[in-house]
Amino acid sequence: MQAAETARTPLFDGPEWTFELMGKARDAIEEIALGDLGLDVYPNQIEIISAEQMLDAYSCVGLPLMYQHWSFGKHFARDEALYRTGRQGLAYEIVINSNPCISYNMEENTMAMQTLVMAHAAFGHNHFFKNNYLFQQWTDAAGIHDYLAFAKNYIAACEERYGPMAVEEVLDAAHALQSQGVFRYGRPPKPTREELVAMQKVREGYESGQSVLDIWTDSTLGRDKLEMVEDADYSARRKMMNLPQENILYFLEKHSPVLEPWQSEILRIVRMLAQYLYPQKQTKVMNEGCATFVHYYIINKLYEQGQITQGAYMEMLHSHTNVVMQPEYDDQRYSGINPYALGFAMMQDIRRICQDPTDEDREWFPDFAGNPDWRGVLRDAWANYRDESFIQQFLSPHLIRKFKLFTLTNDAELPNLVVSQIHNRAGYKAIRRDLAKQYDLAYLEPDIQVTDADLRGDRELKLTHTVRDGIHLDEDDQEEVLKHLRRLWGYDVRLDAVEASTER
Repeated sequence: MQAAETARTPLFDGPEWTFELMGKARDAIEEIALGDLGLDVYPNQIEIISAEQMLDAYSCVGLPLMYQHWSFGKHFARDEALYRTGRQGLAYEIVINSNPCISYNMEENTMAMQTLVMAHAAFGHNHFFKNNYLFQQWTDAAGIHDYLAFAKNYIAACEERYGPMAVEEVLDAAHALQSQGVFRYGRPPKPTREELVAMQKVREGYESGQSVLDIWTDSTLGRDKLEMVEDADYSARRKMMNLPQENILYFLEKHSPVLEPWQSEILRIVRMLAQYLYPQKQTKVMNEGCATFVHYYIINKLYEQGQITQGAYMEMLHSHTNVVMQPEYDDQRYSGINPYALGFAMMQDIRRICQDPTDEDREWFPDFAGNPDWRGVLRDAWANYRDESFIQQFLSPHLIRKFKLFTLTNDAELPNLVVSQIHNRAGYKAIRRDLAKQYDLAYLEPDIQVTDADLRGDRELKLTHTVRDGIHLDEDDQEEVLKHLRRLWGYDVRLDAVEASTER
């Protein structure tokens, strides 16, 4: 069997790529990805784009279609200037969580790099997007293209009817609040029957060419924003409006006294896209670790089978090594832990624990240490965890030592930093817990919730920021965002800070 594999001729010989060569490489990669690793992927759509098109994709957060906004042009101008002056490189590829899965490959790539990025994006990321529970729960891979087309055309129609400045004002405010425009801990509320009817009319009108704006401004939305129970007390009012509410954009969309239906729909578009991208923020280490492990395994298999030359293999390994490099803390390139480095190392470590466990591994990971099906263990991890839970469950003492991790306690009342956790049994558990916490968005992003709004009274919107570890909001940013919030609400907005530990 080994002799037959090594007798295969190389897929390509030389740096120049052609579509025929890429097709042959894709088929060879697919054979290993599906037949050997057992990956489950969406159909692939691989597109070749120029550097300028890649910069354009950067500016629109990697989505194939996007509405117009000045901030996207600003990002494009900045990235282009950095790229043209050699101060910033471009990604070899961008991959989109959709069905079919769209991968953008740079036309400047050599054939070796095209092979590498196909394995990385079209199969590694693709498998993760299709199978991880967060993407299954929160995203609609099959419907995202239609929704993006609807959003682009809807906002263009709003600009034509109401003017670019009016639309820009709403988009500016929605973008300022989009990080607080996602549901984090449960499924979004189901739309009402009236809203389902209205959305169906939108789809029918969009297909028939009827004005989208005429439909969304129709009374079928059924939202008289002042129609509240007249004698509702504080408790009943909060229950009626589902308070406290973490998704501020959702609350504004449903309850703002001043927004027109078309403005509410723009808020909905922004929060839907923010929700679509939210799982990627929660799985950076796992997603990149999965894709990097997959491409590394596949290129090694291709080399063992004689399907890539030694020169192409060395070029791929050079790129791979650069991607997973972890600079030391005193290196000018250091900017924290490299998610590619940590993710790839953890995937490799899981395979090691399955194939060649030590006594320490058997003690720490009795459920899978020595399991001959390391592929199944990895697929289960890719499907059922996000970054913080993955690190909490799978980071080994072996990797803690390899990465030289320890915990520093920064107490404002002490003159020096304190090394509080080192490499011992208790220290390993604490280091793993502390590192996992750094990837938990519940701690990384401020917890701000709508807690009250009396639409029958003074209409003041009340929000509460739960402060953790004494970290308050930046005053300048806070005031700028509150200006946008007041613009969308139309009345006074009050923000209180409450200490999580004392509730004061």
